[in-house]
Amino acid sequence: MRDCKVLIAVPAMDVMPVQTAYCMLSLKRDCPSRFSFIVRASCADARNLLAREAIESGADRVLWIDSDMVFGEDLMVRLGEDLDDGWDMACGLYFKRELPVTPVIYRSITMSDGKAEPYLDYPRDEVFPVAGCGFGAVMMKTELLKRADVFRTGPFTPLPHLSEDLSFCKRATDIDARIACDSRIKVGHVGQIVYGEEMYRRAE
Repeated sequence: MRDCKVLIAVPAMDVMPVQTAYCMLSLKRDCPSRFSFIVRASCADARNLLAREAIESGADRVLWIDSDMVFGEDLMVRLGEDLDDGWDMACGLYFKRELPVTPVIYRSITMSDGKAEPYLDYPRDEVFPVAGCGFGAVMMKTELLKRADVFRTGPFTPLPHLSEDLSFCKRATDIDARIACDSRIKVGHVGQIVYGEEMYRRAE
């Protein structure tokens, strides 16, 4: 068992699909951990509240899981291994819940106009650096939430033109945080259908 304490942070915007609930119940936990849910708050407010809870509770790491994700039971273990390898933050691979399907990982984020370049030709089944990602399935070191004065208003408070998750990523890269995507970790995004890598590759 890892010698670290993890907060599993779930901003719940709506009714949780049964598939997501099953995945959470099946999650293998290889260190002391607990779930915390924030219900019916805005994404930014929910994430800021959960970030504050992680810091105040003394958690070493935060595993962010959105309430519409499906994932393998080893999600926590495998993302933890990526952090053990020196990354400050690592995400699994998931895709937008709309057509055309694109990965929610980004090569670059431009703050002036809020544009983020999707990483369409991402390396398959590898761990690789990204400029940003969505927060559907992300593990980070809690220390990242505490670093730098720019976080004093809340690490997920939106910057001009950017969503709350990409605002965090921009702040993190500004303090030289190392962000990775582990495309070996496949995560589904629940909608009327499950959007995933297979559908993305079918469109190529």
